[in-house]
Amino acid sequence: MGIWLNQSSIDGFILMGIFSHSQADFALFSVVMMVFTVALCGNVLLICLIYMDPRLHTPMYFFLSQLSLMDLLLVCDIVPKMAANFLSGRKFISFVGCAIQIGFFVSLVGSEGLLLGLMAYDRYVAISHPLHYPILMSQRVCLQIAVSSWTFGIIDGMIQMVGAISLLYCGSRNVDHFFCEVPALLKLACVDTSIFDSLLFACCVFMLLLPFSIVVASYARILGAVLHMHSAHARKKALATCSSHLTAVSLFYGAAMFIYLRPRRYRAPSHDKVVSLFYTVLTPMLNPLIYSLRNREVMGALKKGLDHCRVGNWH
Repeated sequence: MGIWLNQSSIDGFILMGIFSHSQADFALFSVVMMVFTVALCGNVLLICLIYMDPRLHTPMYFFLSQLSLMDLLLVCDIVPKMAANFLSGRKFISFVGCAIQIGFFVSLVGSEGLLLGLMAYDRYVAISHPLHYPILMSQRVCLQIAVSSWTFGIIDGMIQMVGAISLLYCGSRNVDHFFCEVPALLKLACVDTSIFDSLLFACCVFMLLLPFSIVVASYARILGAVLHMHSAHARKKALATCSSHLTAVSLFYGAAMFIYLRPRRYRAPSHDKVVSLFYTVLTPMLNPLIYSLRNREVMGALKKGLDHCRVGNWH
């Protein structure tokens, strides 16, 4: 096994990518890079605003800063290597590099899935139990939620990374994807992967279906609470507060479940690559836009920051 690992670390894999070198694909690649740039700038800006503005030092924005950090690391894990391979024409990734990419990717996606689920619980407490909210969502509880999301995500990433690098690969090293994703690698294994497939499915159920069930339960209770509100203004405010989170949840879980919870016989590499591009690049760009453009507090903090910059320039 040790000899095989050393040989694999030298050989590595060939990432087939998602773009060819046609004019149309050059245009699509340019669009992806623009989306990547917006995702990078948007998430960094949102993290800075939440850190600097005292009005945003609340549980919801603390969780949002963690979500932005996860999105930021996710796009940086995937897009730079994809861009380098496309521009250089060299599609090689080392065995170690592939393992690291798997570890980071699975850890971040798992952490984000759990965090989105627990953010739904935060919204439930805020709307259904506003008087007890400072106690139920204390600083200690918020830190425990964030740490548990990161911890379980990292454990999931380590399990899948160790499982993937423990398999024996022979024959073709061509990964029909634009990054090292476990389901794409399993197709290259020359051993029976049924046990690892079951482990992978169990991890996905825990990291996706469990938090998604929390989302469904929380919003069912939120809907019940909203319907019992006598004030139309209060109902509108409550729904506006939840709409941003629901949008982010729908984008993330829809794409992730499409990739990981479909039976293998229904999977097609072309579909997987497009959907993966959606939630590894597009969703991290949309999240800061969803939470900022539809949020008065964030837009107020941005306006305040811009005003400070103008005052500083005048002096």
